[in-house]
Amino acid sequence: MKNRLILATMMATLAMCMAAQSTPPAAVEPVPTPQQVAWQRMETYAFVHFGPNTFLDQEWGYGDADPACFNPTRLDCEQWVRTALAAGMRGIILTAKHHDGFCLWPSRYTDYSIARSPYKGGQGDIVAQLAAACRKHGLKLGLYLSPWDRHQASYGQTEYVDYYYNQLEELLTQYGPLFEVWLDGANGGDGWYGGACEKRTIDRRTYYDWPRGHELVARLQPGAIIFSDGGPGCRWVGNEDGHAGETNWSLLRIGEVYPGYERYSELTGGHADGDAWVAAECDVSIRPGWFYHEREDTLVKSVDQLVDLYYRSVGHNATLLLNLPVNRDGLIHPIDSARAVAMHQRIKAELSHNLLAGAKVKASNIRDKRLYGTRHLTDGDPDTYWATADGVTRATLEFILPSQQRIDRLMLQEHIALGQRVRAFSIEYHNRGRWHAIDPGEETTTIGCKRLLRFGAVTTSRLRIRFDDSRGPLCISEVGAYCSPD
Repeated sequence: MKNRLILATMMATLAMCMAAQSTPPAAVEPVPTPQQVAWQRMETYAFVHFGPNTFLDQEWGYGDADPACFNPTRLDCEQWVRTALAAGMRGIILTAKHHDGFCLWPSRYTDYSIARSPYKGGQGDIVAQLAAACRKHGLKLGLYLSPWDRHQASYGQTEYVDYYYNQLEELLTQYGPLFEVWLDGANGGDGWYGGACEKRTIDRRTYYDWPRGHELVARLQPGAIIFSDGGPGCRWVGNEDGHAGETNWSLLRIGEVYPGYERYSELTGGHADGDAWVAAECDVSIRPGWFYHEREDTLVKSVDQLVDLYYRSVGHNATLLLNLPVNRDGLIHPIDSARAVAMHQRIKAELSHNLLAGAKVKASNIRDKRLYGTRHLTDGDPDTYWATADGVTRATLEFILPSQQRIDRLMLQEHIALGQRVRAFSIEYHNRGRWHAIDPGEETTTIGCKRLLRFGAVTTSRLRIRFDDSRGPLCISEVGAYCSPD
Protein backbone atom coordinates (compact mmCIF):
# COMPACT_ATOMS: atom_id res chain seq x y z
CA MET A 1 0.00 0.00 0.00
CA LYS A 2 2.81 2.37 0.94
CA ASN A 3 4.65 1.64 -2.33
CA ARG A 4 1.49 2.29 -4.30
CA LEU A 5 1.06 5.63 -2.55
CA ILE A 6 4.66 6.62 -3.31
CA LEU A 7 4.24 5.56 -6.94
CA ALA A 8 1.00 7.52 -7.26
CA THR A 9 2.65 10.60 -5.77
CA MET A 10 5.58 10.28 -8.18
CA MET A 11 3.25 9.86 -11.14
CA ALA A 12 1.23 12.90 -10.10
CA THR A 13 4.38 14.96 -9.69
CA LEU A 14 5.64 13.83 -13.11
CA ALA A 15 2.29 14.69 -14.66
CA MET A 16 2.42 18.15 -13.11
CA CYS A 17 5.94 18.69 -14.45
CA MET A 18 4.94 17.51 -17.90
CA ALA A 19 1.90 19.79 -17.89
CA ALA A 20 4.03 22.76 -16.82
CA GLN A 21 6.50 22.18 -19.62
CA SER A 22 3.75 22.04 -22.25
CA THR A 23 3.08 25.71 -21.58
CA PRO A 24 5.15 28.35 -23.41
CA PRO A 25 8.23 29.69 -21.66
CA ALA A 26 7.53 32.83 -19.68
CA ALA A 27 8.39 36.02 -21.51
CA VAL A 28 11.73 37.61 -20.68
CA GLU A 29 10.98 41.32 -20.45
CA PRO A 30 10.99 43.62 -22.25
CA VAL A 31 9.19 42.18 -25.26
CA PRO A 32 8.16 43.72 -28.59
CA THR A 33 4.65 44.64 -29.63
CA PRO A 34 3.14 42.68 -32.54
CA GLN A 35 3.72 45.79 -34.66
CA GLN A 36 7.43 45.79 -33.79
CA VAL A 37 7.74 42.11 -34.67
CA ALA A 38 6.04 42.66 -38.05
CA TRP A 39 8.25 45.71 -38.71
CA GLN A 40 11.49 43.82 -38.07
CA ARG A 41 10.44 40.96 -40.31
CA MET A 42 10.30 43.44 -43.20
CA GLU A 43 14.14 43.38 -43.07
CA THR A 44 14.88 45.89 -45.86
CA TYR A 45 13.05 48.95 -47.16
CA ALA A 46 13.90 52.04 -49.18
CA PHE A 47 14.52 55.66 -48.22
CA VAL A 48 13.81 58.40 -50.77
CA HIS A 49 15.34 61.85 -50.39
CA PHE A 50 13.89 64.36 -52.85
CA GLY A 51 13.29 68.11 -52.79
CA PRO A 52 14.83 71.48 -53.68
CA ASN A 53 18.21 70.10 -52.59
CA THR A 54 18.02 67.75 -55.58
CA PHE A 55 17.80 70.69 -58.01
CA LEU A 56 20.29 72.94 -56.21
CA ASP A 57 22.92 70.21 -55.74
CA GLN A 58 22.79 70.50 -51.93
CA GLU A 59 22.60 68.12 -48.98
CA TRP A 60 21.12 70.39 -46.31
CA GLY A 61 19.10 73.28 -47.71
CA TYR A 62 19.29 76.54 -45.78
CA GLY A 63 15.55 77.11 -46.02
CA ASP A 64 15.67 79.99 -48.50
CA ALA A 65 15.41 78.11 -51.81
CA ASP A 66 12.85 79.42 -54.29
CA PRO A 67 10.08 76.81 -54.75
CA ALA A 68 10.30 77.58 -58.48
CA CYS A 69 13.46 75.44 -58.62
CA PHE A 70 11.47 72.29 -57.92
CA ASN A 71 10.18 70.99 -61.26
CA PRO A 72 10.72 67.28 -62.06
CA THR A 73 9.63 66.63 -65.64
CA ARG A 74 9.39 62.81 -65.66
CA LEU A 75 8.47 62.02 -62.06
CA ASP A 76 7.16 58.46 -61.72
CA CYS A 77 6.48 57.17 -58.22
CA GLU A 78 5.61 53.78 -59.66
CA GLN A 79 9.18 53.53 -60.92
CA TRP A 80 10.39 54.07 -57.34
CA VAL A 81 8.04 51.38 -56.06
CA ARG A 82 8.87 48.87 -58.80
CA THR A 83 12.57 49.38 -58.09
CA ALA A 84 12.09 48.77 -54.38
CA LEU A 85 10.06 45.63 -55.02
CA ALA A 86 12.61 44.25 -57.48
CA ALA A 87 15.26 44.85 -54.81
CA GLY A 88 13.33 42.69 -52.35
CA MET A 89 12.21 45.64 -50.24
CA ARG A 90 8.88 45.71 -48.47
CA GLY A 91 8.41 49.40 -47.81
CA ILE A 92 9.50 52.90 -48.77
CA ILE A 93 9.97 55.99 -46.59
CA LEU A 94 9.71 59.42 -48.21
CA THR A 95 11.22 62.67 -46.93
CA ALA A 96 7.93 64.55 -46.92
CA LYS A 97 9.80 67.49 -45.35
CA HIS A 98 13.56 67.75 -44.85
CA HIS A 99 15.44 70.32 -42.74
CA ASP A 100 14.86 73.03 -45.37
CA GLY A 101 11.15 73.03 -44.51
CA PHE A 102 9.90 72.46 -48.07
CA CYS A 103 6.84 70.21 -48.11
CA LEU A 104 6.26 67.63 -50.84
CA TRP A 105 2.52 67.86 -50.16
CA PRO A 106 0.30 70.98 -50.25
CA SER A 107 0.22 71.65 -46.51
CA ARG A 108 -2.44 74.13 -45.52
CA TYR A 109 -0.17 75.44 -42.77
CA THR A 110 2.54 76.90 -45.01
CA ASP A 111 3.01 78.26 -48.52
CA TYR A 112 6.52 76.81 -48.63
CA SER A 113 5.48 73.67 -50.43
CA ILE A 114 4.98 71.94 -53.75
CA ALA A 115 1.90 74.13 -54.24
CA ARG A 116 4.18 77.06 -55.09
CA SER A 117 6.34 75.06 -57.50
CA PRO A 118 5.90 74.69 -61.28
CA TYR A 119 5.34 70.96 -60.88
CA LYS A 120 1.85 70.19 -62.23
CA GLY A 121 1.10 73.89 -62.14
CA GLY A 122 1.13 73.88 -58.36
CA GLN A 123 -1.44 71.09 -58.18
CA GLY A 124 0.94 68.26 -57.37
CA ASP A 125 1.12 66.11 -54.24
CA ILE A 126 4.05 63.69 -54.29
CA VAL A 127 3.08 62.10 -50.98
CA ALA A 128 -0.31 61.23 -52.49
CA GLN A 129 1.29 59.93 -55.69
CA LEU A 130 3.65 57.68 -53.77
CA ALA A 131 0.86 56.46 -51.48
CA ALA A 132 -1.20 55.48 -54.53
CA ALA A 133 1.77 53.68 -56.12
CA CYS A 134 2.41 51.77 -52.90
CA ARG A 135 -1.21 50.69 -52.66
CA LYS A 136 -1.21 49.57 -56.29
CA HIS A 137 1.90 47.41 -55.95
CA GLY A 138 1.50 46.21 -52.36
CA LEU A 139 4.38 48.16 -50.80
CA LYS A 140 4.19 49.71 -47.34
CA LEU A 141 4.54 53.49 -46.95
CA GLY A 142 6.46 55.46 -44.34
CA LEU A 143 7.01 59.21 -43.99
CA TYR A 144 9.81 61.43 -42.68
CA LEU A 145 8.84 64.81 -41.24
CA SER A 146 11.93 66.67 -40.04
CA PRO A 147 11.39 68.36 -36.67
CA TRP A 148 14.06 70.94 -37.56
CA ASP A 149 12.76 73.51 -40.04
CA ARG A 150 15.28 76.06 -41.34
CA HIS A 151 12.61 77.99 -43.24
CA GLN A 152 9.90 78.55 -40.65
CA ALA A 153 10.11 81.90 -38.85
CA SER A 154 8.62 80.49 -35.65
CA TYR A 155 11.20 77.72 -35.22
CA GLY A 156 12.47 77.77 -31.64
CA GLN A 157 9.24 79.31 -30.34
CA THR A 158 6.18 77.66 -28.82
CA GLU A 159 4.08 78.31 -31.93
CA TYR A 160 6.34 76.12 -34.06
CA VAL A 161 5.53 73.03 -31.99
CA ASP A 162 1.85 73.47 -32.87
CA TYR A 163 2.82 74.03 -36.51
CA TYR A 164 4.86 70.83 -36.54
CA TYR A 165 2.13 68.67 -35.06
CA ASN A 166 -0.48 70.19 -37.35
CA GLN A 167 1.65 69.08 -40.30
CA LEU A 168 2.22 65.68 -38.75
CA GLU A 169 -1.53 65.24 -38.35
CA GLU A 170 -1.98 66.04 -42.05
CA LEU A 171 0.42 63.28 -42.98
CA LEU A 172 -1.10 60.81 -40.53
CA THR A 173 -4.67 61.32 -41.75
CA GLN A 174 -4.53 61.97 -45.51
CA TYR A 175 -2.45 59.18 -47.05
CA GLY A 176 -3.61 55.86 -45.68
CA PRO A 177 -1.81 53.39 -43.39
CA LEU A 178 1.85 54.07 -42.54
CA PHE A 179 4.32 51.45 -41.35
CA GLU A 180 6.84 53.96 -39.97
CA VAL A 181 7.04 57.62 -38.95
CA TRP A 182 10.65 58.80 -39.20
CA LEU A 183 11.95 61.52 -36.89
CA ASP A 184 15.42 63.03 -37.06
CA GLY A 185 18.01 63.84 -34.40
CA ALA A 186 19.32 66.92 -36.26
CA ASN A 187 17.50 69.65 -34.36
CA GLY A 188 18.53 73.29 -34.29
CA GLY A 189 21.33 75.32 -35.85
CA ASP A 190 21.72 78.02 -38.47
CA GLY A 191 18.94 78.69 -40.93
CA TRP A 192 16.93 81.22 -42.90
CA TYR A 193 14.06 81.26 -40.39
CA GLY A 194 11.81 83.64 -42.33
CA GLY A 195 14.71 85.88 -43.24
CA ALA A 196 16.31 86.13 -39.80
CA CYS A 197 19.35 84.17 -41.06
CA GLU A 198 20.61 83.20 -37.62
CA LYS A 199 21.47 80.25 -35.44
CA ARG A 200 18.78 78.90 -33.14
CA THR A 201 19.18 76.28 -30.45
CA ILE A 202 16.47 74.33 -28.65
CA ASP A 203 16.32 71.89 -25.76
CA ARG A 204 16.08 68.60 -27.64
CA ARG A 205 14.68 66.84 -24.59
CA THR A 206 11.70 69.12 -24.02
CA TYR A 207 11.10 71.58 -26.86
CA TYR A 208 9.12 69.32 -29.19
CA ASP A 209 6.96 67.77 -26.44
CA TRP A 210 7.59 64.31 -27.88
CA PRO A 211 4.93 62.58 -25.73
CA ARG A 212 2.39 64.68 -27.64
CA GLY A 213 3.75 63.39 -30.94
CA HIS A 214 3.87 59.80 -29.74
CA GLU A 215 0.23 60.00 -28.63
CA LEU A 216 -0.75 61.49 -31.98
CA VAL A 217 0.86 58.65 -33.93
CA ALA A 218 -0.54 55.98 -31.59
CA ARG A 219 -4.04 57.39 -32.02
CA LEU A 220 -4.04 58.09 -35.75
CA GLN A 221 -1.64 55.40 -37.03
CA PRO A 222 -1.61 52.59 -34.42
CA GLY A 223 0.25 50.28 -36.81
CA ALA A 224 3.13 52.69 -37.37
CA ILE A 225 6.56 52.37 -35.75
CA ILE A 226 8.15 55.63 -34.56
CA PHE A 227 11.84 56.01 -35.40
CA SER A 228 14.21 58.34 -33.56
CA ASP A 229 17.44 58.05 -31.59
CA GLY A 230 15.42 56.74 -28.66
CA GLY A 231 12.40 55.25 -30.39
CA PRO A 232 9.94 54.46 -28.95
CA GLY A 233 9.28 52.09 -31.86
CA CYS A 234 12.78 51.64 -33.26
CA ARG A 235 16.09 53.41 -32.79
CA TRP A 236 18.87 54.90 -34.87
CA VAL A 237 21.83 52.52 -34.94
CA GLY A 238 24.29 55.30 -34.07
CA ASN A 239 25.93 55.63 -37.50
CA GLU A 240 24.99 56.30 -41.12
CA ASP A 241 27.25 53.54 -42.42
CA GLY A 242 24.51 50.91 -42.51
CA HIS A 243 25.69 48.41 -39.91
CA ALA A 244 24.78 47.34 -36.39
CA GLY A 245 27.05 45.93 -33.71
CA GLU A 246 27.99 42.26 -33.68
CA THR A 247 26.53 42.32 -30.20
CA ASN A 248 23.18 44.03 -30.69
CA TRP A 249 20.41 44.11 -28.13
CA SER A 250 16.93 45.21 -29.13
CA LEU A 251 16.72 46.78 -25.70
CA LEU A 252 17.19 50.37 -24.60
CA ARG A 253 17.12 52.36 -21.38
CA ILE A 254 14.50 54.48 -23.02
CA GLY A 255 14.20 57.09 -20.29
CA GLU A 256 17.73 58.39 -20.89
CA VAL A 257 17.90 58.36 -24.71
CA TYR A 258 16.45 61.27 -26.70
CA PRO A 259 16.76 62.72 -30.24
CA GLY A 260 20.29 64.08 -30.47
CA TYR A 261 21.58 61.72 -27.75
CA GLU A 262 25.27 62.54 -27.22
CA ARG A 263 26.42 58.98 -26.44
CA TYR A 264 25.10 57.78 -29.78
CA SER A 265 27.77 55.09 -30.10
CA GLU A 266 25.79 53.11 -27.49
CA LEU A 267 22.96 52.81 -29.97
CA THR A 268 25.01 50.51 -32.21
CA GLY A 269 24.63 47.67 -29.71
CA GLY A 270 21.72 48.78 -27.53
CA HIS A 271 21.59 48.28 -23.78
CA ALA A 272 21.81 44.77 -22.36
CA ASP A 273 19.92 46.05 -19.31
CA GLY A 274 17.39 48.05 -21.31
CA ASP A 275 13.86 48.44 -19.98
CA ALA A 276 12.10 48.86 -23.35
CA TRP A 277 12.12 47.03 -26.68
CA VAL A 278 13.60 49.45 -29.23
CA ALA A 279 15.32 47.50 -32.01
CA ALA A 280 17.86 49.15 -34.33
CA GLU A 281 17.37 50.47 -37.84
CA CYS A 282 20.45 50.95 -40.05
CA ASP A 283 20.06 53.92 -42.38
CA VAL A 284 22.59 54.31 -45.18
CA SER A 285 22.64 55.81 -48.66
CA ILE A 286 23.58 53.88 -51.77
CA ARG A 287 25.68 56.96 -52.64
CA PRO A 288 27.94 59.19 -50.53
CA GLY A 289 25.14 61.77 -50.28
CA TRP A 290 21.49 61.46 -49.29
CA PHE A 291 20.22 63.64 -52.13
CA TYR A 292 21.03 62.98 -55.78
CA HIS A 293 24.21 64.55 -57.19
CA GLU A 294 25.30 63.79 -60.73
CA ARG A 295 28.95 63.86 -59.69
CA GLU A 296 28.27 60.76 -57.56
CA ASP A 297 27.11 58.57 -60.45
CA THR A 298 30.50 56.84 -60.36
CA LEU A 299 30.44 56.48 -56.56
CA VAL A 300 27.40 54.23 -56.12
CA LYS A 301 28.12 51.39 -53.71
CA SER A 302 29.10 48.12 -55.36
CA VAL A 303 27.04 44.96 -55.09
CA ASP A 304 29.71 43.49 -52.79
CA GLN A 305 29.44 46.50 -50.49
CA LEU A 306 25.65 46.35 -50.41
CA VAL A 307 25.57 42.62 -49.68
CA ASP A 308 28.06 43.17 -46.87
CA LEU A 309 25.74 45.83 -45.41
CA TYR A 310 22.84 43.35 -45.45
CA TYR A 311 24.84 40.84 -43.43
CA ARG A 312 25.94 43.55 -40.98
CA SER A 313 22.46 45.06 -40.53
CA VAL A 314 19.72 42.46 -41.00
CA GLY A 315 22.28 39.81 -40.09
CA HIS A 316 23.07 41.69 -36.88
CA ASN A 317 19.50 41.87 -35.54
CA ALA A 318 18.53 45.16 -37.22
CA THR A 319 16.71 46.38 -40.31
CA LEU A 320 18.28 47.99 -43.37
CA LEU A 321 16.91 51.32 -44.62
CA LEU A 322 18.70 51.89 -47.94
CA ASN A 323 18.46 55.36 -49.46
CA LEU A 324 17.78 55.50 -53.22
CA PRO A 325 17.83 59.24 -54.01
CA VAL A 326 15.60 60.51 -56.81
CA ASN A 327 17.25 62.58 -59.55
CA ARG A 328 16.08 65.82 -61.19
CA ASP A 329 13.88 63.93 -63.64
CA GLY A 330 12.01 62.45 -60.69
CA LEU A 331 13.41 58.94 -61.14
CA ILE A 332 15.77 56.59 -59.31
CA HIS A 333 18.95 56.50 -61.39
CA PRO A 334 19.45 53.26 -63.37
CA ILE A 335 22.84 52.63 -61.76
CA ASP A 336 21.29 52.78 -58.28
CA SER A 337 18.36 50.56 -59.19
CA ALA A 338 20.57 47.98 -60.91
CA ARG A 339 22.88 47.74 -57.89
CA ALA A 340 19.99 47.43 -55.44
CA VAL A 341 18.35 44.67 -57.49
CA ALA A 342 21.67 42.83 -57.91
CA MET A 343 22.20 43.00 -54.14
CA HIS A 344 18.87 41.26 -53.59
CA GLN A 345 19.62 38.62 -56.21
CA ARG A 346 23.02 37.89 -54.65
CA ILE A 347 21.53 37.52 -51.16
CA LYS A 348 18.86 35.16 -52.49
CA ALA A 349 21.51 33.07 -54.21
CA GLU A 350 23.56 32.81 -51.03
CA LEU A 351 20.68 32.04 -48.65
CA SER A 352 18.11 30.21 -50.77
CA HIS A 353 18.82 26.55 -49.98
CA ASN A 354 18.87 25.52 -46.33
CA LEU A 355 21.16 22.50 -46.09
CA LEU A 356 19.74 21.65 -42.67
CA ALA A 357 16.24 21.02 -44.00
CA GLY A 358 15.65 17.31 -43.59
CA ALA A 359 18.64 16.83 -41.30
CA LYS A 360 18.32 14.75 -38.14
CA VAL A 361 18.53 16.98 -35.07
CA LYS A 362 19.73 16.07 -31.60
CA ALA A 363 18.96 18.51 -28.80
CA SER A 364 20.41 18.29 -25.31
CA ASN A 365 17.07 19.47 -23.91
CA ILE A 366 13.54 19.84 -25.26
CA ARG A 367 10.73 21.51 -23.38
CA ASP A 368 8.01 19.46 -25.06
CA LYS A 369 8.70 17.39 -28.20
CA ARG A 370 5.21 17.85 -29.56
CA LEU A 371 4.89 21.60 -29.06
CA TYR A 372 8.48 22.84 -28.96
CA GLY A 373 10.41 20.11 -30.73
CA THR A 374 13.37 20.43 -33.06
CA ARG A 375 11.23 20.05 -36.20
CA HIS A 376 10.31 23.73 -35.76
CA LEU A 377 13.91 24.77 -36.37
CA THR A 378 13.65 24.32 -40.14
CA ASP A 379 9.92 24.62 -40.84
CA GLY A 380 10.18 28.16 -42.21
CA ASP A 381 7.57 29.43 -39.74
CA PRO A 382 8.91 32.24 -37.49
CA ASP A 383 6.04 31.73 -35.06
CA THR A 384 7.07 28.17 -34.13
CA TYR A 385 10.20 27.38 -32.14
CA TRP A 386 12.30 24.87 -30.25
CA ALA A 387 12.43 25.62 -26.55
CA THR A 388 14.20 24.29 -23.49
CA ALA A 389 12.68 23.57 -20.10
CA ASP A 390 12.44 26.19 -17.39
CA GLY A 391 15.81 26.83 -15.84
CA VAL A 392 17.73 25.45 -18.85
CA THR A 393 19.76 28.34 -20.26
CA ARG A 394 22.58 26.29 -21.82
CA ALA A 395 21.98 23.67 -24.49
CA THR A 396 23.33 22.19 -27.72
CA LEU A 397 21.83 21.37 -31.10
CA GLU A 398 23.50 18.85 -33.38
CA PHE A 399 22.45 18.58 -37.01
CA ILE A 400 23.27 15.34 -38.82
CA LEU A 401 23.08 15.75 -42.58
CA PRO A 402 22.44 12.90 -45.02
CA SER A 403 25.79 13.52 -46.73
CA GLN A 404 28.89 15.70 -46.65
CA GLN A 405 28.07 19.31 -47.49
CA ARG A 406 30.11 22.45 -48.06
CA ILE A 407 28.93 25.19 -45.67
CA ASP A 408 30.00 28.83 -45.37
CA ARG A 409 26.90 30.63 -44.02
CA LEU A 410 24.82 30.17 -40.87
CA MET A 411 21.52 31.76 -39.92
CA LEU A 412 19.96 31.80 -36.44
CA GLN A 413 16.68 33.33 -35.29
CA GLU A 414 15.12 33.70 -31.87
CA HIS A 415 11.39 33.76 -31.20
CA ILE A 416 11.55 37.44 -30.24
CA ALA A 417 7.87 37.71 -29.29
CA LEU A 418 8.93 36.23 -25.93
CA GLY A 419 12.01 38.48 -25.61
CA GLN A 420 15.65 38.47 -26.66
CA ARG A 421 17.56 35.85 -24.68
CA VAL A 422 20.85 34.51 -26.05
CA ARG A 423 23.98 36.16 -24.67
CA ALA A 424 26.61 33.80 -26.12
CA PHE A 425 26.82 30.89 -28.55
CA SER A 426 29.41 29.03 -30.63
CA ILE A 427 29.39 26.81 -33.71
CA GLU A 428 31.37 23.67 -34.55
CA TYR A 429 31.67 21.16 -37.38
CA HIS A 430 32.71 17.50 -37.24
CA ASN A 431 35.60 16.23 -39.32
CA ARG A 432 37.91 13.21 -39.04
CA GLY A 433 36.46 11.99 -35.79
CA ARG A 434 36.45 15.22 -33.79
CA TRP A 435 34.71 18.58 -33.45
CA HIS A 436 36.35 21.78 -34.71
CA ALA A 437 35.40 25.35 -33.87
CA ILE A 438 34.17 27.59 -36.67
CA ASP A 439 35.47 31.15 -36.46
CA PRO A 440 33.18 33.63 -38.26
CA GLY A 441 35.55 36.49 -37.50
CA GLU A 442 33.08 38.30 -35.28
CA GLU A 443 31.52 38.05 -31.83
CA THR A 444 29.01 35.25 -31.36
CA THR A 445 26.98 36.80 -28.59
CA THR A 446 23.46 38.04 -29.35
CA ILE A 447 21.04 36.62 -31.92
CA GLY A 448 17.68 38.40 -31.78
CA CYS A 449 15.40 38.44 -34.81
CA LYS A 450 18.12 37.25 -37.19
CA ARG A 451 21.84 36.55 -36.99
CA LEU A 452 23.85 35.76 -40.11
CA LEU A 453 27.44 34.50 -39.98
CA ARG A 454 29.93 34.16 -42.84
CA PHE A 455 33.05 32.02 -42.57
CA GLY A 456 35.57 30.06 -44.56
CA ALA A 457 33.89 27.03 -46.13
CA VAL A 458 33.91 23.76 -44.21
CA THR A 459 32.86 20.33 -45.51
CA THR A 460 30.97 18.22 -43.02
CA SER A 461 27.92 16.08 -42.37
CA ARG A 462 27.53 17.21 -38.75
CA LEU A 463 27.10 20.72 -37.43
CA ARG A 464 26.76 21.68 -33.76
CA ILE A 465 25.57 24.88 -32.13
CA ARG A 466 26.31 25.51 -28.47
CA PHE A 467 24.15 28.03 -26.65
CA ASP A 468 26.43 29.02 -23.80
CA ASP A 469 24.44 31.72 -22.00
CA SER A 470 20.88 32.97 -22.10
CA ARG A 471 18.55 35.26 -20.14
CA GLY A 472 15.99 32.47 -19.90
CA PRO A 473 14.97 29.16 -21.49
CA LEU A 474 16.07 29.08 -25.12
CA CYS A 475 13.48 29.89 -27.80
CA ILE A 476 15.01 29.36 -31.26
CA SER A 477 12.63 29.66 -34.22
CA GLU A 478 14.92 28.95 -37.21
CA VAL A 479 18.38 27.63 -38.02
CA GLY A 480 19.86 27.53 -41.50
CA ALA A 481 23.19 26.54 -43.06
CA TYR A 482 24.07 27.50 -46.61
CA CYS A 483 26.76 27.33 -49.25
CA SER A 484 27.23 30.51 -51.24
CA PRO A 485 27.91 30.24 -55.00
CA ASP A 486 31.54 30.46 -56.02
